Amino acid sequence: MINIYVGNLPYSVESNELRDTFEEFGDVDSAEVIFDRRTERSRGYGFVEMANEEAGLRAIETLNGSDYQGRELRVDESQPREEKPQRRQQDDGSRNRDRPRSDATATENAGGLMGFVKKIFS
Repeated sequence: MINIYVGNLPYSVESNELRDTFEEFGDVDSAEVIFDRRTERSRGYGFVEMANEEAGLRAIETLNGSDYQGRELRVDESQPREEKPQRRQQDDGSRNRDRPRSDATATENAGGLMGFVKKIFS
């Protein structure tokens, strides 16, 4: 199986048109044009999954740089999304607990009446 990225699509293209274009090269498992959820408008790119890797590579070679409804397509093998590094948190969910704080910072962040009094008389 091969996953294919298709970029620079005209905003009017729908998933079924994308599927039809790639079916000329072999069986298409799925074809999806990506839409913006908020605006419900095409984002100008999509993904195609093909069962046969050879057919997919042939489609990439043929369609990359070709004219599609007045736009030059960018077609390439899809790369997996890189994982975002997770924030480092302590077991209790607090952050930066082991970082030393100066007395001034502690006083500024202190709340309530005592924090107010300490801030005035510091």
